[in-house]
Amino acid sequence: MDYLKNMPFTVIGAGAVGKTIAADCKLAGQEVRLYDAPPFAEKSLFNVARTGIEIDGVQRNLYNFKRSGVAKLDMVTTNMAEAVSGAGIIVIAMPAVAHEKTFINLIPHLEDGQVIHIFTDNFGTLLLRKLMRELNCTKKVIVGGWSSAPFGTRIETVGGFMFPHCSIKYRAITLRGATLPMRDIDDFMETTKYLGCLDAVTTGSGPVKGNTVLDIGFSNINPVIHVPATILGVSTMENWGKIFGDFDKSGYSMYAHALSPSICEVQYNFYNEEVFLADAIGVDLERYEKDDFFSRRSVLTLEYMGRGNMHLSLDEPTTEANVGPNSIYHRYITEDVPVGCKIYHDLGVSYGVKTPIIDSMIVLASVMVKKNYFEEGYTLDYIGIDNMAKEELLLYLNEGVYNN
Repeated sequence: MDYLKNMPFTVIGAGAVGKTIAADCKLAGQEVRLYDAPPFAEKSLFNVARTGIEIDGVQRNLYNFKRSGVAKLDMVTTNMAEAVSGAGIIVIAMPAVAHEKTFINLIPHLEDGQVIHIFTDNFGTLLLRKLMRELNCTKKVIVGGWSSAPFGTRIETVGGFMFPHCSIKYRAITLRGATLPMRDIDDFMETTKYLGCLDAVTTGSGPVKGNTVLDIGFSNINPVIHVPATILGVSTMENWGKIFGDFDKSGYSMYAHALSPSICEVQYNFYNEEVFLADAIGVDLERYEKDDFFSRRSVLTLEYMGRGNMHLSLDEPTTEANVGPNSIYHRYITEDVPVGCKIYHDLGVSYGVKTPIIDSMIVLASVMVKKNYFEEGYTLDYIGIDNMAKEELLLYLNEGVYNN
């Protein structure tokens, strides 16, 4: 895969993760292009070509890897063809809700030999391959996704204005990735050394090969952490800044102020339902111990500190936590429930695994946001794996043989 070494690198999506990936890779010495689509691009790309993107922050991680500075990108554009023409690696960095429209725009411009990395995957690899079939795209590209982003990062915003400045809270030292199909996994993993944004991973504890992209869907820690903590901690969140919290609504942290032993118990049982699903289908997922959940950073700590190196007691306050969410209409609910939770539910129905904890989260979230996520969420048909016997599903995931 060394042909990728000197090729341009494209980031699609200019939110917090996309901006940070673009700046990090540029500061690592790569030629970087950043794309975003209107109308969001009017805010997300404003002034970026002129000023560059600044990254800084505490960047917590076990090996103390840090990279800060101002990165002047080689291209900032709203033209997809311009963004991906001649690029070697293409990174998709955006919420799942934007995947379909972005993939439809991207597919006609794909070129043989390109490698696509999706942060965070959120079943995006399955959706992209399905859309490629529907659009008769036969380009020889590698498509893979990751269980999480390379870092926890936030954009500086004041009064709705988005500054070209991202503050990194932590850097992952290990991430779990997979390809669709899995026969491409070795080449995909080799390309990690050409991704500057993964330097903390490749020089840390290293990337891990997942067992198919369904493994990566189960290993996404967002639904298991975000959904129970946001729903069951909703009274603290909605009263923060009104009844308590020094009347500063922006200071609320789900990790610092909502997590409790009872909520962690629900998270652990939510996770066990994912384990039962993975085992029933014949794939794997990131394995955790029960104690890993009973910390004020939950299992997220393992991504950047490893097991046993930083346990934050639930009995003590901490500032080692991201702020937010500030509303029930946050992506912790509006993405993690209709995407992650809903697919877990549908897989359970298809492969005979009951998911009562996950289902209860879908019910409560639906009531709170006045939607029916059983009807409006992702489906197996949407990501192209409906009506498949287990053997057919595994053949598709591993070898790319699609017989549906």
